[in-house]
Amino acid sequence: MEKLLPLIIQLISGAVGGNLAGGLMKKFSLGTLLNSILGIVGGGLGGQLLALLGIGDGTGGMDIGSIIGSIAGGGVGGGVLLTIVGMIKKALGK
Repeated sequence: MEKLLPLIIQLISGAVGGNLAGGLMKKFSLGTLLNSILGIVGGGLGGQLLALLGIGDGTGGMDIGSIIGSIAGGGVGGGVLLTIVGMIKKALGK
């Protein structure tokens, strides 16, 4: 369970990040459900990417630095993926 907790934090913060990005950039928002789904996927990918780059420790530790890193990686990853998909959708819609 200790190894899964950072991933769970990344997924939840990704959903929050995706919805936050959708709320701040209304032209890229895809609705609450799709914002959440893309945020969850982006949060998982963002957290794993940071771990591969050595920014996250990847040990699944429960210290405050690991938790904050998981939240930041998940939230940013979720927001970035939503923005990318929103931009693609907008470009294809024209």
